[in-house]
Amino acid sequence: MLSCVLMRVHISLEDELVEQIDRKVGPRQRSPYIAEAVRKQLDSDRRWEKIRSAFGTISDEGHPWDEAEDVARWVHDSRREDPRRVG
Repeated sequence: MLSCVLMRVHISLEDELVEQIDRKVGPRQRSPYIAEAVRKQLDSDRRWEKIRSAFGTISDEGHPWDEAEDVARWVHDSRREDPRRVG
C-alpha cells in the first residue's frame, strides 16, 4: 500500500459552491470530495494533453481501411482476426 502524506492547503470557494458541496456530502466530507474532484480533473487534463499531442501524427491516407466500404465492419473483422483476441 502506498503511503500518503497529507498537506493542508488554503483555497477559496464561493459560498454557494461550498453550500452545494455540503448538501451533497456534508461539511465533514468536503476535503475527500474536493480531492476526488481534483483527481478526476487532473486525469481528464492528462488525457486531453495526450490527445492534443497526437494530432497530426497519423497521415490522412495510406491506411488499410481506406478502400473499405464499411469502416466499422472492417474494424470488427480485423478485431476478430487478431490472434491476441480473447473470447
